[in-house]
Amino acid sequence: MAIIHPILLCGGSGQRLWPLSRKSYPKQFAKLAGNETLFQSSALRLTGDDFAAPIVLTASDYRFIVTQQLQSVGIDPGAIMIEPEGRNTAPAILAAALYLETQDPNALMLVTATDHVIPDSAAFRACVQLGVEAAEQGNLVTFGIKPDRPETGYGYLEIDDIAGDSVVPLKRFVEKPDLAKAEEMLASNSYLWNAGIFLFSVNSILKSFQIHAPQMLETVAKAVDKAKPDLGFLRLDPESWEMVEKISIDYAIMEKADNLSVVPFAGIWSDLGGWDAVWRQADQDENGVVCSEYATAIDCENTLLRSENSEQEIVGLGLNNIIAIAMPDAVLVADISRSPDVGSVVHALIQKGAKQAETLPRDNRPWGWFESLSVGERFQVKRIMVHPNGALSLQSHLHRSEHWIVVAGTATVTIAGVEQTVTENQSVYIPLGEVHRLANNGKVELHLIEVQTGAYLGEDDIVRYEDIYARKEDNLSAS
Repeated sequence: MAIIHPILLCGGSGQRLWPLSRKSYPKQFAKLAGNETLFQSSALRLTGDDFAAPIVLTASDYRFIVTQQLQSVGIDPGAIMIEPEGRNTAPAILAAALYLETQDPNALMLVTATDHVIPDSAAFRACVQLGVEAAEQGNLVTFGIKPDRPETGYGYLEIDDIAGDSVVPLKRFVEKPDLAKAEEMLASNSYLWNAGIFLFSVNSILKSFQIHAPQMLETVAKAVDKAKPDLGFLRLDPESWEMVEKISIDYAIMEKADNLSVVPFAGIWSDLGGWDAVWRQADQDENGVVCSEYATAIDCENTLLRSENSEQEIVGLGLNNIIAIAMPDAVLVADISRSPDVGSVVHALIQKGAKQAETLPRDNRPWGWFESLSVGERFQVKRIMVHPNGALSLQSHLHRSEHWIVVAGTATVTIAGVEQTVTENQSVYIPLGEVHRLANNGKVELHLIEVQTGAYLGEDDIVRYEDIYARKEDNLSAS
């Protein structure tokens, strides 16, 4: 039985799902469809006797989020490779192949993004198994989704006939069509949506790069050869990586190769590329309305209402074809037909200098998270959560003092070298300039309220002395 190595690509920013998805915490880490995040669902979908531990390709900013989310669902990764900068899918896939080559040149790789929704995991795994023989014979296997509508947001794969469920030759790739062309392709019964999921052996994909992208093969090989371990992560060499071309696997390899096969998948699939896809994927009522827990719709049709905050109820009255997404710091209201254009909203906010464009109110860190509750002249109030066995860096501040009030769990606090235990309903004071550390040595989450007072409360007022996470590039407050 062939063992398949999942390659999880986890670096996108998901701008079209703003304001829920942002650069600081993109859509793959959010719970958009179920009890797990999209990333967790993708990893769980590819577990079992047929699958090895996953290899994850991600950005440095997301490395601890990836680790924590995998731990939460009981998955131990085979490797987490850190891309110094996003270079699209071709270099990431090539880096994973070169990494696997040192272990098994004949290994099978299943490459997938981590923002897809595939409710029937068993059916998808069965579909993957259909492609194993073709991949072992040297073919590059891609997976196509049987379309149920004339979709203009996806690329297509042309085959002879989509009636069966067996491996078939790929005739050609088709770019995203206009509506008339999409309707024509749907009626022809010979086109599939391009899911961007691939199965091939390490040898086969490396040979393809040698033929079609030899310069990229040489450069990425240097980045992998010079990669350095870092707290269980593998950091690709930044100088070599900077020279790598930004290009997708479709353009670099797939559209040039002649050994391509397709496995049709008839199950439900979505890449949740926009809020219209979220609305379409959700359970709609008889009027086509989808509401989150903290949303209410009155006399609405074909509408998505979503609030992420229990203290913020969103109400729609007499709406039709509307999406309304409420976050604590930003609200999006748009016609459903404009969902593909939400990315332009992000660009407009960036030009405006609005912090809401790319960052969420909750700042995620390897030890937990913090969020600002109130800011005034010479004071700021924050809520902080520390994971079990998590610890903030040993640090001091030049311009502020801090009061910590524990509201749940037990804190281990070190001030000027003296360690003390602070339990629920107790507080502690950290004088300006004093070297201190906050840790959670318990088995449950630690929650506390931090009150900062001082002349300057900026996030860069920190001197860090020790850090168990070996962070150097993200020297920020409350860390």
